Amino acid sequence: MFLNDDFLLTTPMAKALFHNHAKNMPIVDYHCHLSPQEILDDGNFATITEAWLGGDNYGDHYKWRLMRTNGVPEHLITGDGADFDKFYAWAGTLEKALGNPLYVWAHLELKRFFGIDTVLTRDTAREVYDAANLLLATPEFSRRSLIRSMNVKIVVTTDDPADDLHVHELLGSETAFRVLPAFRPDKALNIDQAGYPAYLETLGAASGVTIDGFADVVEALSRRVDFFHTRGSRLSDHALDIVVYADATDAELDAIVTAARAGTTLDATEIAQYRTALLKALMRIYNAKDWTMQFHIHAMRNINDPGFARMGADTGYDAINDRNIAEPLARLFNAMETEDAVPRTIIFSLNPNDWLPLVTLMASYQKDVVQKLQLGNAWWHNDTRNGMRTQLSVFAEESLLSNFVGMLTDSRSFLSYPRHEYFRRILCELLGEWAALGEVPDDEEVLGRMVEDISYNNANTYFGF
Repeated sequence: MFLNDDFLLTTPMAKALFHNHAKNMPIVDYHCHLSPQEILDDGNFATITEAWLGGDNYGDHYKWRLMRTNGVPEHLITGDGADFDKFYAWAGTLEKALGNPLYVWAHLELKRFFGIDTVLTRDTAREVYDAANLLLATPEFSRRSLIRSMNVKIVVTTDDPADDLHVHELLGSETAFRVLPAFRPDKALNIDQAGYPAYLETLGAASGVTIDGFADVVEALSRRVDFFHTRGSRLSDHALDIVVYADATDAELDAIVTAARAGTTLDATEIAQYRTALLKALMRIYNAKDWTMQFHIHAMRNINDPGFARMGADTGYDAINDRNIAEPLARLFNAMETEDAVPRTIIFSLNPNDWLPLVTLMASYQKDVVQKLQLGNAWWHNDTRNGMRTQLSVFAEESLLSNFVGMLTDSRSFLSYPRHEYFRRILCELLGEWAALGEVPDDEEVLGRMVEDISYNNANTYFGF
């Protein structure tokens, strides 16, 4: 039966591992894009359409991409179409999405949050829409209540270094779960972007540093790391879509910053020199603070110019990139290893072709800390059963899977937490298969401890929460 208690659990061991060990473990969502202000305000969603599709070009672009693929006009996706008409269009798209993880996720969300077992189609759309909306109007379905209901203990948001984190401070009164900031300095790294000069002014004002040269940029970011640390932050995150490496002198770096502040177009070498030097400076800072650094690599973003002009970033116009990353990453980590300044690091790549080179590269810099460098979970376009199984297998075959910090949502949706269940079922499925094949002991105690660690314990320990 569809989504029964044992779905994806193909062996007796898989069933035992999930039901006895994974199912009830708490969640550490160590990277997401939920709005801290929305969490604080704790409002209810007006309808299931708002909860699922969002509005004002902010929402679940996974769903938007599928709807566009199904020929749905934009006014019924992100535009001003009637609320139920949008929901009906999504239901019609979901009918054709069998085999896509969104098909499972959507129905898991209906089942786990709303107790709705009805398969969503155009024929059942009105029934599901009305039933979900009745519940969404109740206090038990406020945004914070949705998080609490999924046994989430820690939510780590994505925050700009210049943010005053006042909202996070106010969220300290929430007792069921903690909301912590993560340091995302992309705007400081992206020296080639038009908004860079203005951003330096913002960063300087937030940090109390007058930014004239490269050392001032580093000092400003260092002060903001100190500030984030006092607010509970223990992670940084970088959308490092491509990796470059080029050394530079202090004088060259100052000249590059001066040129960028003046609006001068930089060449590829200058951009690489600046980004390399700033990443190295940040790695020193993170290492000194005992923080974890996250790299998200090989996204090819905003590749539809008209779509980007109309809607902006993160609206469904991104794909997988395929450029060499192993050599420049090795140069970066080797340079920092000579200073003993490699921080805890998780590297996610959107391109699964990178996973084996990445995990073998990271093995060259492991020391002192349990799984100091980790291959990040199957991310974004790889959030699939096959993608997760492949990532878990690569991690196991080339490193120590028992140390893995597990799943995150990387989501803007308050309804995304059943993805953790999906991941845990796949983990248990894979371990159960290995046990049936004789590759690992057919021992529930041993494998159950591994499942519990990957589901929750490792993340809680690794990040120092």
